[in-house]
Amino acid sequence: MDILPPNFTAGTSGSHSTQSASKHYSRTAIGLHWLMAIAVVSVFAFGLYMHDLPLSPWKLRAYSWHKWAGVTIFALAIIRLTWRLFNRPPKLPRHMGRAEQFIAHSGHALLYVLMFMIPLSGWLMSSAKGFQTVLFGIFPIPDLLSKSKELGDILQTVHWGLNIFLAVIVAGHIAAALKHHFINRDDVLTRMLPYRHRS
Repeated sequence: MDILPPNFTAGTSGSHSTQSASKHYSRTAIGLHWLMAIAVVSVFAFGLYMHDLPLSPWKLRAYSWHKWAGVTIFALAIIRLTWRLFNRPPKLPRHMGRAEQFIAHSGHALLYVLMFMIPLSGWLMSSAKGFQTVLFGIFPIPDLLSKSKELGDILQTVHWGLNIFLAVIVAGHIAAALKHHFINRDDVLTRMLPYRHRS
């Protein structure tokens, strides 16, 4: 994922060495990418499953697990963004025009923003509805808002809408990767696959 301009880096210089060094994603980048991808898709699917469950101890437990996962994703997003600030990704293929590159960078940026906004909106919603998040059932996380049913309902709608928006962006991300692989026949997809990594 690439939220920052393609020419941003920390401690890297020289066009020839930069192009050579950034031809493939590092193992760390690949690991974080797939860890986040699996986590986000799993939590989204679990959220859809638990949404229509009848009120029961199982539903309450499921909501707790969902909130724990959301906090974990938020923490992973911080780690991922911090790592990205100091590590330059591979350049986009030269055949991509400026408009296509802008769309690619914008899509990545939106993914980052949503990975922060969705857990935060869930935290705010939980606070407004009067359900404190206790991480792993041990560590209480302070509420960000006072209890308010009206605000809680609004935040629930916001949380749901952001998740739908994320699903659309992820679908576009996957479609773009498949387009690069099957139509453009470049390495945009394969260089993010773990088994294709080269040191």
